[in-house]
Amino acid sequence: MTRTVVATLGLTKRFGRITAVENLDLQVREGDLFGFLGPNGSGKTTTLRMLLGLVFATSGDIEVLGRHMPARAKNILPEVGALVEGPAFYPHVSGRANLALFDAAGPQADRRTRRRRIATALDRVRLGDVGRRPYKAYSSGMKQRLGLAAALLRPHRLLVLDEPTNGLDPHGMREIRELLVELVSDGTTVLLSSHLLSEIEMICNRAAIVYRGRLMAQDDVSKLLAPTGAFSISTPDVADAIGVLSTITGARVLEHERDILRAHLDGVPPDEVNRALVNRGVRVLALTPERRSLEDVFLDLTRAEPSDVQS
Repeated sequence: MTRTVVATLGLTKRFGRITAVENLDLQVREGDLFGFLGPNGSGKTTTLRMLLGLVFATSGDIEVLGRHMPARAKNILPEVGALVEGPAFYPHVSGRANLALFDAAGPQADRRTRRRRIATALDRVRLGDVGRRPYKAYSSGMKQRLGLAAALLRPHRLLVLDEPTNGLDPHGMREIRELLVELVSDGTTVLLSSHLLSEIEMICNRAAIVYRGRLMAQDDVSKLLAPTGAFSISTPDVADAIGVLSTITGARVLEHERDILRAHLDGVPPDEVNRALVNRGVRVLALTPERRSLEDVFLDLTRAEPSDVQS
């Protein structure tokens, strides 16, 4: 049975009259690359801060690595790496020296392996050649990479990352995604907060969608993106294809434009539909099942404007 690494029950946080997180039930399992998805201001960062004991919950329960937070924080946090609300380092000190200071402050820091671990962490985030440059001279993307390097200085059972690709160009975002997949394959569980739907869709195996502090959905990404039952049919013989589909019980045309038509097959096997079309002389170039994107799922759940999220 897969163990639960993070669990919350009825987690709620209020700041005066403002409810930032309301009755949130999360479950992150061992080995997950778990996407925590929602627009800016949806309560993601507040939730992560509560998981790490940086903010106290108004009500509800939190378990991290099978132990209660924040009561067992001293035992839990050495096994958790985190990057929340962006990195904070000394501006006039080099990235390498900043990591050394950060590591020395840790309760389980091993001075004998520090230099090697820092070099490895910098290489993993592609900062190995700039580690001696002052932090104040770093670009926003480099600062984000250094914060991730700090989370990687020691092996952790869990990584909690808040928008780790902020400030990165597309190439850098891809490198970080590949690194996270590599970390999970090596046995680390990753809880990744993001407002970038495509980022979650590409790499996460499970995801939760939050909106205005409330949990809207939580499931395997493959289930959230389940087929809609609609198919896209590419053919230069659209009129003939419509005629054939009208003779197949359950199939119905949804819309068509030029050489593409969309049809709902209502459980009719697509190979049977393809065979019927071809047997009637319809040239089928492609018959493709349609799946929802996370953007579709998100907008269906929240009825938000498309500008609330980025694809």
